[in-house]
Amino acid sequence: MNFKFAFCPIILLLSASLSFAQNVNVVIHGAASIAKIDDNFVCVTLDWWPAEKCDYNQCPWGKAGILNLESSTHILSNLQGSEPALNPLRIKVGGSLQDNVVYKVGEVRSCPNFMKREDDLFGFSQGCLSMERWDQLNRFFKHIGVKLTFGLNALFGRNESQTEKGLWIGDWKPQNTRDFMKYTISKGYKVDSYEFGNQLSGSRMGAKVDAKQYGKDVIVLKNLVKELYAHPDTEPKVLGPGGSSSMFIYIRLKVLTLYWYGYFLNAIDACAGDDPNMMNKVLDPSCLNQVSQTYKGVSDVVNKFRPQFGAWVSESGGALKGGSKDVSRTFADGFWYLDQMGMASTYDQKVFCRQALIGGNYGLLNATTFVPNPDYYGALLWHRLMGSTVLAVTKESDPNLRVYAHCAKKKPGVSLIFINLSKDRSFNITLSNAKPGDAGKPNYEFVGKQNREEFRDIPAMDPKLVDASTPISIAAQSIAYVTIRDFEAPACV
Repeated sequence: MNFKFAFCPIILLLSASLSFAQNVNVVIHGAASIAKIDDNFVCVTLDWWPAEKCDYNQCPWGKAGILNLESSTHILSNLQGSEPALNPLRIKVGGSLQDNVVYKVGEVRSCPNFMKREDDLFGFSQGCLSMERWDQLNRFFKHIGVKLTFGLNALFGRNESQTEKGLWIGDWKPQNTRDFMKYTISKGYKVDSYEFGNQLSGSRMGAKVDAKQYGKDVIVLKNLVKELYAHPDTEPKVLGPGGSSSMFIYIRLKVLTLYWYGYFLNAIDACAGDDPNMMNKVLDPSCLNQVSQTYKGVSDVVNKFRPQFGAWVSESGGALKGGSKDVSRTFADGFWYLDQMGMASTYDQKVFCRQALIGGNYGLLNATTFVPNPDYYGALLWHRLMGSTVLAVTKESDPNLRVYAHCAKKKPGVSLIFINLSKDRSFNITLSNAKPGDAGKPNYEFVGKQNREEFRDIPAMDPKLVDASTPISIAAQSIAYVTIRDFEAPACV
């Protein structure tokens, strides 16, 4: 598979040649985990946007929307081009227009296409998912091996308030969803979870529902799922509400006192898709750190009210309105993407959904050629190497070096991701093992006996075996995955 870096390799080679090295000791605390993520932590979205969706004088969606994506065979060949690929792949079907979608089943007879209409929600009229199209999508999901989250229309039957713009009032009408679920069950299609509405916890995204009303409707949906899916092993999870405004903690606190089953978080994206300073922001540690308080706040809320459940990052693309045409499709975006996955996992976010698999400027696959963009390979390596048990890491305080450690996936040892944001400094890493019962004592320097596995080259997926007695060298403005099979971490046993 041919892969084009655009300008990035030149930047990396120049910066590496001009850099100087700094020695850093990284301590891995392997005695106990600090968080647990889902085995299918890596998630991507498919969106409803039609080709007419345009922002910043560009229309980057083309035929990548759920209703007009036709080249599934090309997508399949790219996703499975380097076995084993992202299988099972967690996909969330949804997005801004999901609350405009009706399902052509049961009493619904007409099936309109989305039409541009400025006065309607998100500038588009109501659209429709036919069961023929649903059948086609499920054949595609089966071929890939998808763990599916489906975003439901949570505004069905409601009306917009005449006195408060953006507020939708009235009870949710579940009949269309009931008919859709019954059809889905009758065909044997597997749904892992249903998301109730898209970002309805605040007004920033165009529509909101009162928290008390939302909690009441979540109970209706949960009871509907329990009724139709009779066996607990096949019963999908119910997830909601998605939100991205600064109000979501407060709103969700009220909902949590009523009823809760799942929990979605929309990480606040870095900036608008046309932000001319985007490249600098993805390399700025202070910018990347801003979302940490959001993750911490959500984690604190979940632990206080429903510790048995978990938070998800349900849609995050790094930039709003389709992503940045100059950054989102390049190697540079990986500094944001992989750092955010690492950070989210340390705060016990169970799943991280990337907007999108295909479409806009931030798709993991090119919307025209279906060739993987650089972030696809970063996601693939995470999926293969980073296990569900998250370990604490401490190091010297240089903010340009980011390090995240997990128990290795399905094999012994630990896997780490190193991200070097510095443009003129490389790092030579030595590792230490913080052993149980050694509080207050020096950490033990780790010197492995087995060659460690370093993953750097793209798109090659085979590791380079490196003498364990040598430091781990992380070049300026580079990213590396490293797996150490003989690292003794009790939390990984």
